[in-house]
Amino acid sequence: MQSNGAGQGQESTDLSCLNSAQNGESSTAGGTHSNGLLSSTDNGNGVGTSNGSATGPGSGTSAAPTASGSEAGSLKKKKRLSQAEEDVIRLIGQHLHGLGLNQTVDLLMQESGCRLEHSSATKFRNHVMEGEWDKAENDLNELRALMHSPNAIVRMKFLLLQQKYLEYLEDGKVLEALQVLRGELTPLKYNTDRIHVLSGYLMCSHAEDLKAKAEWEGKGTASRCRLLDKLQTYLPPSVMLPPRRMQTLLRQAVELQRDRCLYHNTKLDSSLDSVSLLLDHVCSRSVLHSPHWKQFPCYTQQILTEHCNEVWFCKFSNDGTKLATGSKDTTVIIWQVDPETHQLKLLRTLEGHAYGVSYLAWSPDDMYLIACGPDDCSELWLWNVQTGELRTKMSQSHEDSLTSVAWNPDGKRFVTGGQRGQFYQCDLDGNLLDSWEGVRVQCLWCLGDGRAVLASDTHQRIRGYNFEDLTDRNIVQEDHPIMSFTVSKNGRLALLNVATQGVHLWDLQDRVLVRKYQGVTQGFYTIHSCFGGHNEDFIASGSEDHKVYIWHRRGELPIAELTGHTRTVNCVSWNPVIPGLLASASDDGTVRVWGPAPFLDSQEADGLNENCSNMDS
Repeated sequence: MQSNGAGQGQESTDLSCLNSAQNGESSTAGGTHSNGLLSSTDNGNGVGTSNGSATGPGSGTSAAPTASGSEAGSLKKKKRLSQAEEDVIRLIGQHLHGLGLNQTVDLLMQESGCRLEHSSATKFRNHVMEGEWDKAENDLNELRALMHSPNAIVRMKFLLLQQKYLEYLEDGKVLEALQVLRGELTPLKYNTDRIHVLSGYLMCSHAEDLKAKAEWEGKGTASRCRLLDKLQTYLPPSVMLPPRRMQTLLRQAVELQRDRCLYHNTKLDSSLDSVSLLLDHVCSRSVLHSPHWKQFPCYTQQILTEHCNEVWFCKFSNDGTKLATGSKDTTVIIWQVDPETHQLKLLRTLEGHAYGVSYLAWSPDDMYLIACGPDDCSELWLWNVQTGELRTKMSQSHEDSLTSVAWNPDGKRFVTGGQRGQFYQCDLDGNLLDSWEGVRVQCLWCLGDGRAVLASDTHQRIRGYNFEDLTDRNIVQEDHPIMSFTVSKNGRLALLNVATQGVHLWDLQDRVLVRKYQGVTQGFYTIHSCFGGHNEDFIASGSEDHKVYIWHRRGELPIAELTGHTRTVNCVSWNPVIPGLLASASDDGTVRVWGPAPFLDSQEADGLNENCSNMDS
């Protein structure tokens, strides 16, 4: 199917309109139009002959000889077509007509006894494409009886007159355009705001000025095709099919298959030329050479061993070019991501965090990085990543616990807090702007509005805090301690790691638990999960059983279990720009970088990834 249209696909958008415009109209009742659209003398119900029951040239009688040649002149009883079969024939006819295969369409319609569109619609189409506006308006009167909504006639007439008006202006016929505006468009009493805009185009000095201000292609096939597409939306499909209906259905089918695919991790391409229509879309381990499968991180691409103790946290920068890792060894390491090979290279080491580094947060512009320590840490370090210099070292009190931090979207403020009941908003120099007392913070997140801050606390809940009016409200309530949480880019979903329960997905807007993901081992260690992949379709989490688990957001069972670490995996981070790149930090002192499987021959592929299991379960 794809190869048949390969040479003509680029022109198929406008061919149907172009052909009808060039071939004109046929007024011969019961005959075949040269453009492949059949006229008919039936009662005008828009569906052609009665399911193939008619006889004669359009009844489906074959003039071709049979295999034996003995029944060449005999009439065969024609099969009665169902409505679905008629619809399919019309869709095929429309598609072939768009490719310019008009003789084939004529034959298809004759043999099936169907009609591509109503004869009144055919006349209307031709008159629009020829720019015969008066005749097109008269055609609307014939179409009125066939329409479900008679009020749509006014809208259709408005669109016709608008095109007529613009074409007059382009041709320099200002008086004629003014007559259309005053004598035809205004009396419709429809869309007066648009009429005011149209009247302003009278001041355009030349055609190019008009096209620019009106954002209009100008007189010709292209703009008339667009006009016809708009007009067709008001006509029932029994009268005139929606434009390029088969392509629309095929695109929807491909998008649905991709949406249901658990492993698809590439940007959706709406072009049908990028897929085969002969097979269902699939990304699975059985098709390792699929370009989509090559974007799924299931293979250990690198093992980073520069830390000399447990690695507690890892986080890619917002632009995806760097990875920051924090360790019990009191250092933060910044890694540079190679844009071509996606290999990570040590960029610089930030030292001096006496308590170790258990949490990191990149500023929105990736210029700064904030480092926090474990529960007994009262210090927060704000680093300039580009220079490696310490911008701020903040400590309000030795009694404080500054273990979590989140940036305000403006990049000029951040919030921080910890387990001892303090919750601060500060500027880049560590100056205290606001505080909230008595809140034992486990994890923080600033929402995109710049006003609300989400904080999980020791009461097994997430509450929203507004620093502008000093109000707070409950959003999420769990039955067990919330060890950490993260929020999707659109601010709608929250991903929670819950003690003894694993990973939970909450809808923050509706305040409901959406899904509980199975497989991960989660006790009372702090483990950080993440969203990832194109459109954040995937969820990943570390686990106390030394694995990295990946789920599709819609499914509760893991689609991948990545093995290789030898102790608890504390944190995972999915690159926000490179969908096939994932990092994991572990108590085994290493950071693993996961990428797509390399290209292998079939024998090597059979033994691929002992560290990637349960991919097809």
